Amino acid sequence: MSRGIILYQSKYGATKKYVDWLVEELGYDYAETKNSKVANLLNYDVIILGGGVYASGIAGLQFLKKNIGQLTDKKIVVFAVGASPYDEKAIQQVRELHFKDTLSNIPLFYCRGAWDEEKMKFTDRTLCKMLQKAVAKQNPNEYEPWQKALMCAVGQKCDWTDKSYLGPLLKYIEEL
Repeated sequence: MSRGIILYQSKYGATKKYVDWLVEELGYDYAETKNSKVANLLNYDVIILGGGVYASGIAGLQFLKKNIGQLTDKKIVVFAVGASPYDEKAIQQVRELHFKDTLSNIPLFYCRGAWDEEKMKFTDRTLCKMLQKAVAKQNPNEYEPWQKALMCAVGQKCDWTDKSYLGPLLKYIEEL
């Protein structure tokens, strides 16, 4: 079995929950990206990066972009965690925006996260409210899946995390 590590950035806890489940399944080491140095990753065969989706970006992905040149012989996988239901079109947009050039061959998996406005920092809560107001002006019959999720979550505490979302990622790791 390959030796692996899971790097992650979790703002409100959903990504960390998935990391814990991955550690349980794979027995890999784990570390937050902010506490990681590329030199510490050189002893691993597999690197999994997990991070929340914020404004179409994936938390922690910048760490990978910055250090990808030193990790060329590693098997790298990324999983994103977001409040929206899985939407192939949205995932493709994230890939096109953030997985160019040196990251283009890295697989991306998606796990649904959680929503709790009480836990959100002021800036995140304010941005979400602004986005909700903008979406509310549109015809509800024409909402994208993420817009439906956003409008349903207003004022709610929602936890959509589910171990089963890791199935495709675990299958991929198993086949490495």
